[in-house]
Amino acid sequence: MAKLSKELNRFFFEEERTSTTITLEDVLELAGERIFGFLFVILSLPSALPLPAPVISIPFGIVMVVLAVQLIIGRQEPWVPKKFAKRPIKVETARKFIKAGIPFLQKIEAVSRPRLPFICTTIPGKIIIGLAIALMSTFMMIPIPGTNTLPAIGIFVTGFGLLEDDGAISLGGLTICSIAAILVGSVFAALIWGGTSLIDQIKTMLKGNG
Repeated sequence: MAKLSKELNRFFFEEERTSTTITLEDVLELAGERIFGFLFVILSLPSALPLPAPVISIPFGIVMVVLAVQLIIGRQEPWVPKKFAKRPIKVETARKFIKAGIPFLQKIEAVSRPRLPFICTTIPGKIIIGLAIALMSTFMMIPIPGTNTLPAIGIFVTGFGLLEDDGAISLGGLTICSIAAILVGSVFAALIWGGTSLIDQIKTMLKGNG
């Protein structure tokens, strides 16, 4: 399989297109054998970039949870719900994200190589990666500022390591996932603590008025 950045550049910018939309099913033709890693990279890319992607973060997050579960249970070939696989996406919208993401991809490709393959190929490794991606995908779908980008970056880097059989890069991605889990957990704790404090203040005010 050619470098992912080159494949994406060819598919989105060099090939002539008669339609103004594409589907995930169209993009899957680029995946080759390492389709799980490819899908995680492609689906997390829009949310991992500093660009607004509210329209696709939830459906893509759902698909990644489904894929992560399949990785955990040991499926060799992923199944993608037809509803999502055939969902049309505007070519211009996709090009915007791909154009912004290619430089990032190229930087990772420059340092990637097959190493520590057991992290990406063994059952325990796939289970850990699948659990991390499922959790990060769930965070990605939460409509709270600060809970989307870092989890998506964690999925992107972990998925790229899976794509290239580069366990070192996947370990880096899992580290980002851990940091994201701490960050999102802190956000939730702050919301819960803040909400509880507000309720306590209201009760105190009501008691005072009584």
